[in-house]
Amino acid sequence: MKPFLYIGLLFTILATSGCWDRTEINDLAFIAGTAFDLTDDGEYILSHQIVIPSSAQGGPGSGGSQKEKFFVISAVGKNINEAFYRLQKKSSRRLFTAHRVAIFIGESLSKHGIQDILDVYTHESKQRLKTYIMVVKGAEGRRLLKVNYPFEQAPSEAIKEMEALRSEMAVTLRDFFLASSSDGISPVLGVIMPDGLSAGVKENHIFKLAGTAIFKDFKLVGYLNENETNGFLWVTGRMKNGRINVRLPEGDGTVGVVLDKANRKMTSEISGDKIKFKIQLEGEGAIWENNTPLDISLPENLRLVQKALEKIVEKQVLDTLSKVQKQYKVDSVGFGQEIYRNNPKQWKALKEQWSQKFPEVDVSVAVKLNIIGSGMAGPPLHLKEKEIIK
Repeated sequence: MKPFLYIGLLFTILATSGCWDRTEINDLAFIAGTAFDLTDDGEYILSHQIVIPSSAQGGPGSGGSQKEKFFVISAVGKNINEAFYRLQKKSSRRLFTAHRVAIFIGESLSKHGIQDILDVYTHESKQRLKTYIMVVKGAEGRRLLKVNYPFEQAPSEAIKEMEALRSEMAVTLRDFFLASSSDGISPVLGVIMPDGLSAGVKENHIFKLAGTAIFKDFKLVGYLNENETNGFLWVTGRMKNGRINVRLPEGDGTVGVVLDKANRKMTSEISGDKIKFKIQLEGEGAIWENNTPLDISLPENLRLVQKALEKIVEKQVLDTLSKVQKQYKVDSVGFGQEIYRNNPKQWKALKEQWSQKFPEVDVSVAVKLNIIGSGMAGPPLHLKEKEIIK
């Protein structure tokens, strides 16, 4: 009797198994990028950049007849949930966010405050924490979604590749959440803006990374420019590779270096009401360009270049610290976090008054750069022997 019972149970299992709750790929609308903006009435504008399936590589109709690679839909709501619901009513497919690679926040909304829109991503299980999030400087976020970037199927994919190069500040949702929930540090975001300087490319077909956005209490308070962002990358330990250019008065020209390695060490000293930080920066790189008459293959001239490069890095860092300490008065560099990690008891006493203490923190910076591979980077080849400084 038991064999018949087992066979009956087996047939029951086979009959009830299967993907009964599956969703076909043809029923999904893949969101590549999202933008958040603010109306004049204080409501939210939610926009999605949706890839057109027939334009994707290998998809039907990919032989070149399909011109449009994506389209953008927008909706307004009193909150993000309402705006998303209204967007869904405009789509014949279920909006699918798990493939999203970038989120753009318009400048107006960034100044108003972004805590409400970020709350959505703490509840959305399909959201990837590696999604890049950026402020659109001087424009609405949805403007970036409409850029027809020439290299990629969708412009959001271009952002993913550009941020991976780490040439500017790259911040993901995970980075932002960690900073905003940690003691002694305020979050920052990368910045992007439209660019109309590239020859042969229409203004609405290109964009560029444009520094760092400083936030205080989830509101945008200002920006760091390119040089200040480089200083910020150094002081926060995010500088991994980059480029440094310095003008040499002695050589009447500029020298450029490509960094391959960069390290940062930070120590704090607290004595009564005085707080001091010592920052040690070390880097290693090779000469990329020499527009001076100096023969930098010679040790004496190479040391001259190294000293000049060290001074320019020191200035970048000090300029950055001056701006965040004196102008913005917000600890975006993580001095408070450093105290919290190494001296939790002292941080407990400082925490409540850190916003007043941070602008008065005394900082010293020491830079040590090692230039390697300069043997073939002597004087410029177009110079005559008598024009070369040895």
